[in-house]
Amino acid sequence: MSLSDKNKKKQFKSSGFTILSGDATDGHGGYGVGSINLDNVTPVFIDPEEERAFIDMGALHARSEVEKRVRFHSDKSKVPNGKLYWLVWVTVDHKEGKPYYAGVGACEMLIEREEKRIRNGYKSMPEHVNNMDKSLKGRIVVDHMDDFSKKMLREFLKGFNEEMWKNASPELHEALKVEEE
Repeated sequence: MSLSDKNKKKQFKSSGFTILSGDATDGHGGYGVGSINLDNVTPVFIDPEEERAFIDMGALHARSEVEKRVRFHSDKSKVPNGKLYWLVWVTVDHKEGKPYYAGVGACEMLIEREEKRIRNGYKSMPEHVNNMDKSLKGRIVVDHMDDFSKKMLREFLKGFNEEMWKNASPELHEALKVEEE
């Protein structure tokens, strides 16, 4: 088998899906077409029990502090006493030269509280992929979050960058509006 035949064989084994941090296509239509640019996406964790919100860029590759040493299942019943976290994909964009929160996609995660070498957790990979995609497309997906977590997310986004919050769509403001106690 010649070298070119081996290269052709390798090309067919490739999935054709690559995550890149920059725009590799530059309009040429070659390698990198169909890739996702994650430069404008930030993973924000909401921990309602501890009442804290934080950014962990490791979540882009499922390597956040929350996700380390966790064996994930797609069945919630395997994590009956799991601690709730929300992983929220926040996309930033520009309109009229001003930055704003363009898309937000929240995903539920449950993690065992016990400190073991490997803990059990729940997350739905399809939900994570779909909600990240929706966030990248400028959609708002937070309706399944509890009110307290929505309020925490709203306060985090406002506190992180008030200008981007002010420039965000009325849809985002409305989606994160909760009845005050």
